[in-house]
Amino acid sequence: MYINFWYPAEQSTHITEQPLKLRMLGQDFVLWRDSEGVAHCLSNTCTHRGGSLGLGIVKDDCIQCPYHGWRFDGNGNCVAIPSLGPNPNIPGRTRIDAYPVEERYGLVFCFLGDLPEGQRPPIMEIKEWGQDGWRHTTQAFEFNFSFQRSMENGIDPAHNEFVHDTHGFKGQREDYFTPEVIPESTEWGTGFGGWLEAPPLPEEKMREASGRDVVAKMWAGTGHEGAASLWTFIHPSEHMHIHQYAFECPVDEHNVRIFLINERNFLIEPEHDQRMMDRNMYTIVQDRDVLLQLQPVETPETNDKEMFMPADLCIGKYRERLREWEARGWRIDTETVKRNEKKVAYAIPSPARREHKGWVLDAIPLVEPDGEAAQLDIASGA
Repeated sequence: MYINFWYPAEQSTHITEQPLKLRMLGQDFVLWRDSEGVAHCLSNTCTHRGGSLGLGIVKDDCIQCPYHGWRFDGNGNCVAIPSLGPNPNIPGRTRIDAYPVEERYGLVFCFLGDLPEGQRPPIMEIKEWGQDGWRHTTQAFEFNFSFQRSMENGIDPAHNEFVHDTHGFKGQREDYFTPEVIPESTEWGTGFGGWLEAPPLPEEKMREASGRDVVAKMWAGTGHEGAASLWTFIHPSEHMHIHQYAFECPVDEHNVRIFLINERNFLIEPEHDQRMMDRNMYTIVQDRDVLLQLQPVETPETNDKEMFMPADLCIGKYRERLREWEARGWRIDTETVKRNEKKVAYAIPSPARREHKGWVLDAIPLVEPDGEAAQLDIASGA
């Protein structure tokens, strides 16, 4: 798991003036809205005696700890310590980590890291959002597998033929092969696209929208942005486009929360929303059933523990990016965290840690940058 990226916490409608405790990157956070509707995100652990802020209440736009009533504002500053009486002199060291929040695409994103604003990776863009001729649906899922396994499945072109009968043939074609993968890189991601043969869409309404009911070529592309965001574009015909955006949040190293935003330029009337969501769910369940059985549960540390093929080139590029971010010191040292989980309360370092010294909670341990490890050998069919 990696700090210094924007992660989706929840759908905007689920964040209210009641505290919401959420787990992200193996740590607990509390989210709430103030009286002006602004969403806030803090580390969940009170700096007094370790109370869980997510079990408290919102009072005067601040989160109040249920243990001793300490109160923290949206910037993480302690503004009330009842045991000291009115107008106390509150030490700065009482502060708690507060994380930048942005609401976009109906989701609340939290920047979990300490980078200054100008250095942060962007939130993946949805260009179709709010545009005429497009309609979106949003679905949320939580699965018991790692975000990296999930991300790599999304950029794996070879699995479609065998896992998905809606855009593959379940391995029934003896002449099947995966078209050549030619990755294209951006500052924060890698993707690819190409033409492939696909069966007719299963539903009559979908076949009518595509204008075809025979096996035909369709264009599809996919790629990642940052550590945990994925885009997939599917064009069953020249005029029928499905653009999907998956924003993933590692709950911990073995669980992931996924928000899928599906944009379409056909059947855009609201009565077709459930049809699209059912179709997405059908495909997602097929992926889920495979991913739940992968061994090992976590992605191997090196590529030589899996036999890579040319079709896996984009997955190799993704792993290379992760190693680059590890070399920057962004990867969480989960082994140390697990060893100390009953003894130490950690916090993901927030941007304020670059401005202030003296924090009660330790910053979460990170894997020490290793220049040699950063030179990952990306297999390309060898």
